[in-house]
Parts: sequence; structure tokens; C-alpha cells
Amino acid sequence: MTKNILSLFLMVFFFINCNAQEEIKTISTKELKILLSKENVQLLDVRTPIETKFGYIESALFINYFNSDFVEQAVNKLDKEKPVYVYCRSGKRSAKASKLLKEKGFNVFDVLGGYNQWTKENQK
Repeated sequence: MTKNILSLFLMVFFFINCNAQEEIKTISTKELKILLSKENVQLLDVRTPIETKFGYIESALFINYFNSDFVEQAVNKLDKEKPVYVYCRSGKRSAKASKLLKEKGFNVFDVLGGYNQWTKENQK
């Protein structure tokens, strides 16, 4: 019985650890603004070309999440040695894109609220 309890405990511990490792780190748009003012970061905009015509965050690299070769383009254009900050319009696509990039070995931060939140906080 003790072996069964120990085995169950180890399985639960392993399951919790695996899920914790899969979590994507996040950053607020306020934190991103501070970071951008201090460092040269890899900022990835995963919106469509039409969406970017309405504005974008300076220094962003554009790779449309809906492109069939999104992951391939990202792997070829981004540096795995540096963190990647990912944003979209509202945060849904960037979360999906962040997961794909994390699976490829990138250190990813999903920008919460996306460009909508960025513009809300940075209106002049």
C-alpha cells in the first residue's frame, strides 16, 4: 500500500511539474514600455498586415500568425539566445504563437492585452 501511495504521489508531482513548465510567461504593456526604453529587445508582432496599417509598436518584427510557415519564419528570424516578447491585437493569437515558439526552444513572454492595451495606455 505504501508503494502505491508513493507511486501516486510521484505521478502527481511529475504531472504538476510538467504543466508548470508549459506555462507561458507574461508581461504587461506597462512593463514592456519600460523594458523597451532600456533595452533592445526582440519584439514580435503576430498580427496581419492589414492590422499593422493601423499602428504598431516601434522596433517590432512582423510575422503574421496566420501564415502557414509562421513557425519556420520565426525560427529563421529570431535569436533563441534572447527573450522574445510577442503581441497581437488583443492577446489571443500571441498566446498561441508564444506556445508554438516555446515548443521550439524560445524564451517567450506574451504581452497581455496586445496592441489594444498598448494604445489605450499610450494615447497622447
